[in-house]
Amino acid sequence: MSIVGKMCSDMPGPRPRPELHRIAVHAASRSGSAPAPEFKHVLAANENPYDPLPGVLDAAIEAAGRFNRYPDIGCQRLIDALARRFDLPPTRFAAGAGSVSVIQSLIQAMAAPGDEVMYAWRSFEAYPVITTAICGATAVGVPLTDDGYHDLNAMAERVTARTRLIFLCTPNNPTGTAVRRDELREFLDRVPEDVLVVLDEAYTEFVRDKDVADGITVCREYPNVAVVRTFSKAFGLAGLRVGFAIAPEPVAAALRTTAAYGVSQIGQEAAIASLAAIDEVMKRVDLVVAERHRMEDALIEQGWPVSRSQANFIWLPIRKRSADFAATCARVGIAVRVLAEDGVRVTVGARESNDLLLATAAGIRLEHDQQSFSA
Repeated sequence: MSIVGKMCSDMPGPRPRPELHRIAVHAASRSGSAPAPEFKHVLAANENPYDPLPGVLDAAIEAAGRFNRYPDIGCQRLIDALARRFDLPPTRFAAGAGSVSVIQSLIQAMAAPGDEVMYAWRSFEAYPVITTAICGATAVGVPLTDDGYHDLNAMAERVTARTRLIFLCTPNNPTGTAVRRDELREFLDRVPEDVLVVLDEAYTEFVRDKDVADGITVCREYPNVAVVRTFSKAFGLAGLRVGFAIAPEPVAAALRTTAAYGVSQIGQEAAIASLAAIDEVMKRVDLVVAERHRMEDALIEQGWPVSRSQANFIWLPIRKRSADFAATCARVGIAVRVLAEDGVRVTVGARESNDLLLATAAGIRLEHDQQSFSA
């Protein structure tokens, strides 16, 4: 039991909802546990390995000189910049403190206790935590296919009169697989128009498969589709917490109402500067993608069960061997992300870190060359 759960059960006086201990468990599970100082190579949180772009850093520093003032409550300049970039009305946008905050606002706005929120599993860990522990709705996790993709046919069959939200994480965290254009359209044609389908595209900039669906295109065609994106990954603003949604206008209005003061002015100015520097951002993304391909090729050659990722991380579905793999990495200063007994997620980091990870993985294979790592 977590500390929060123990406090709820053992201490007298006012008691927080016992479900909240699940949030503490989720937070503590980062990298198996929070990366300790001895982890020189943190390949656990899908962060961008590059330092802030100079112009973006300058914008953030200038904004920091005014942090005695409240930020723009409506993030209007940021929303206007996003609207120009995607050629959509500003009324369809809402910003929040990272995509997790936007996701929480979506669930709070759309689902009440007794309503259902559907998602694939395994997928982004925040979905069930926010749905049940924070919002009191019913979480419906639909298993992925054996090769780690969304089973959209099974998800369509699980829709009920109580379904309010469906999250499609594409590329999926942690498997790196993405939903393809044609299968998404078939799925959306089966979903009732009063169910909001949310395309969680936190890693969309890293996609290189031309058949993968683009949320911006889809949300123009379907009135019950929303898109969630973030500045944390490709744009490298993880520490500033900036995310946004593109949603049907009534939904976007509800999100703007619930996310007051959600993004600091430093975050807003850095995000605006990042959009202005999109060419430089994408050059860095291309470097990450090249490293992803290199790491995948090497791991596959070593004999690891790796499928091609569309994100900035690689998934190793090594089941019960996950903890041992992570422990070996930890001994050489690498933090990776263990997800129960399902597998290990490895962020594509700086080349030095990636080289050490590959060498460590090769050593593990040599040590256990007679054993299977696929189960």
